Amino acid sequence: MDRRPLVTVSTAALALALGPRLVSAHVDYVTDGPGTALDALTFLLSVLSNPVNAAVVGLSGFATVAGLAVYLSVRPTIEDIVVLRDTLVGYADLVPWMLRLSVGLPLVGAGFQGYLFAPTVAFDAAANPALRVLFIGIGFSLLFGLATRLVTSVALLTFAWALTVDFGVTLAMEYVPAFLALLVLGGGRPSADHMLQRVASTEGTYYGHVDPIHHLKSFLDAATEPYRRYVPVVVRVGMGVTFVYLGLFQKLAEPGQALLVVEKYDLTAVVPVDPGLWVVGAGVTEILVGVALIAGFLTRGAAATSFVLFTTTLFGLPDDPVLAHVTLFGLASAVFTMGAGPLSFDRWFGRPADRDAESPVTAD
Repeated sequence: MDRRPLVTVSTAALALALGPRLVSAHVDYVTDGPGTALDALTFLLSVLSNPVNAAVVGLSGFATVAGLAVYLSVRPTIEDIVVLRDTLVGYADLVPWMLRLSVGLPLVGAGFQGYLFAPTVAFDAAANPALRVLFIGIGFSLLFGLATRLVTSVALLTFAWALTVDFGVTLAMEYVPAFLALLVLGGGRPSADHMLQRVASTEGTYYGHVDPIHHLKSFLDAATEPYRRYVPVVVRVGMGVTFVYLGLFQKLAEPGQALLVVEKYDLTAVVPVDPGLWVVGAGVTEILVGVALIAGFLTRGAAATSFVLFTTTLFGLPDDPVLAHVTLFGLASAVFTMGAGPLSFDRWFGRPADRDAESPVTAD
């Protein structure tokens, strides 16, 4: 029996599994032009009209749906995952610190290198020293956790202004959910805000007599307390929207530019299949991960998948700017730590109790 068709289909299936991880990047960051102008719908139909591609997509889709259906019907309780989930819940108080690092570091880099949030939107740092100082100042303040809510408000306004300068800043839209979460959570701990608050609120301290704003921080902490439970929703939905945008508009809607990535890094030499399959696989994978995050469906699994995508991208595309992905890494860390939160499939669906004394908990 001729095994070549079977080998070809198996190889293509491997490409669909690995391809998205290597092409899963902000395409604009690693290409120098828009590529050949291609109609998105025509391109998609041409890729799927290839029998091998159609077989790979169909079999992969069927296997994924069938696997999820079996998992959700059985809903197995695995002790390792229960322990992992319980451990992650104990890290919840570190989420503000994760988010501050994930936006503070790239903002400092943006100030020094001279770009507005997204590396593709550059400005002349020598001609705009105030703008450079603004980004560096915001970044370092967030890293230290100093006046976190005030600085985050300035950062949000700066992002809104940057959008009016160049709409390409949408490539860095992941900053928005991180900023919104920090507005609610504040600096958390460890942070300068927490440290100074403890000193200022202790009776008999000298600093308590000269600090005029620690009462304001206490007020804001109390005012935002009812909304803290929705922070997981803000972060996962914001991250999910980012993924959908990258998959839909950076891959499927602009296949010519995405094909440049495949050509530039000779990805067809890694797995010899149709370059179009790489592009379609990358776009569809990012969209599916994004939709899962938005819906809160197997949320921690989706966050873990995004880690794999980011990490493989950084190794697979060596000139992809690392700082441009730090915020997404931080969001993924926060989602993995917090889980789905309310308004999610995981919270609604739940899973069986692990033992008689345990109440049913979320399925993520």
